[in-house]
Amino acid sequence: MLFDTIIAPATAPGVSAIAVIRLSGPEAISLCNDVFKGKNLLEVDANTIHFGTINDGDQLIDEVLVSIFKSPHSFTKEDSIEISTHGSMYIVEKVIQLLIRNGARSAEPGEFTRRAFLNGQFDLAQAEAVADLIHSDSEAAHQAAIHQMRGGFSEEIKALRDQLIHFASLVELELDFGEEDVEFADRDDLKLLVNNLLAVIIRLANSFDMGNVIKEGIPIAIVGKPNAGKSTLLNALLNEEKAIVTEIAGTTRDFIEDELIIEGVKFRFIDTAGLRDTEDKVESIGIARSREKMAEASLVLFIYDTREDSPAGIEEELDKLKKLDIPYLILGNKIDLVDDLSSLPSRDDTMYISAQDKDKVDALRIRLIELVHLDGYKKGDTVVTNIRHYESLIRSRESLEKVLSGLGQNITGDFLAMDIRQSLHHLGLIVGEVTTDDLLESIFSRFCIGK
Repeated sequence: MLFDTIIAPATAPGVSAIAVIRLSGPEAISLCNDVFKGKNLLEVDANTIHFGTINDGDQLIDEVLVSIFKSPHSFTKEDSIEISTHGSMYIVEKVIQLLIRNGARSAEPGEFTRRAFLNGQFDLAQAEAVADLIHSDSEAAHQAAIHQMRGGFSEEIKALRDQLIHFASLVELELDFGEEDVEFADRDDLKLLVNNLLAVIIRLANSFDMGNVIKEGIPIAIVGKPNAGKSTLLNALLNEEKAIVTEIAGTTRDFIEDELIIEGVKFRFIDTAGLRDTEDKVESIGIARSREKMAEASLVLFIYDTREDSPAGIEEELDKLKKLDIPYLILGNKIDLVDDLSSLPSRDDTMYISAQDKDKVDALRIRLIELVHLDGYKKGDTVVTNIRHYESLIRSRESLEKVLSGLGQNITGDFLAMDIRQSLHHLGLIVGEVTTDDLLESIFSRFCIGK
């Protein structure tokens, strides 16, 4: 398959000013040259662009620009072509069909990036970051993907493996001299190394919670009694009329969810059904779903009406909220209708707002950034965003903990070597030092066709 020449659209389908078609493989340049009228592409320099036409026999399909990339100086490290056509789906399909008839093959999902990995352009963690970068929809997700794609995460993993490989080789060497009772790997040095490696692996694994919310968005549930102002607050945060707002209690029967970027971080706000006792079957289902969403949230905004809700009723709902063991912020709403603001109790976990006051809503946005604790990310620390990487780190940690336990029990080198090899195996899975066809298929099948 690596010797095939593959083709796929590199731009999303739909009408646009231009569209890009990508070819990669040993015949990419010659196949394009067969249907291109302009310069002889077999004779032009690498990294050049040429104007001409694509023709199917005597039929002109389109005027195009053809970009030439020659091995190994291309994304896939193969000869590659990018054809820029006008952005008509008809034109794109005609050009692709023409080149397939001439010998190209339709690319599989992620096949361009898979070839780049197999040809040594980058490691597996960096390849996965390409997909994350394509799908990043916030500054935080973009920065995390860029950091990984440029090798920040891979460098840490490779440094861990290099240190461990050195000691593994010494332990393995001891096994060759088993009858002579020699010790090449100092056990105290090995213990110190394993403890240092564990500290790094645990730090990386612990960053996954942060990495996951950076990638997927931070879920925040807005909860409270009917007519406390939940939907008004959601609309104010989003700056659009997303939720229906009326003076009738119980308007929101189910949860409403939408996303907002605040200072480069994606938040997923969930406006839930009002919490109250009701005999309405539909509303009861909505309230049950509200409590489910509360349990799934990273932060709960508990909003109440400063004029209407009693302190006892507020404390009753807060008691239920505290049992979920989820961070929360109390919002005393509708202070624009309160005559004496000094009568409102002062609490560190409470903000007083009016959901219709832009300045108050802006202050809430700032408070949300403070509450989600992304300091580690902002310092440029490596953040794990991929569940596969997280699982490999956990398995590697378990193997190293067995090494420590074995050192404490003075077990023989062959058992130490086995646990060290297991740790190396799991770290190798992250960067692609260890791969299987099934693993690569699982990873790259989630990519888009043209990447």
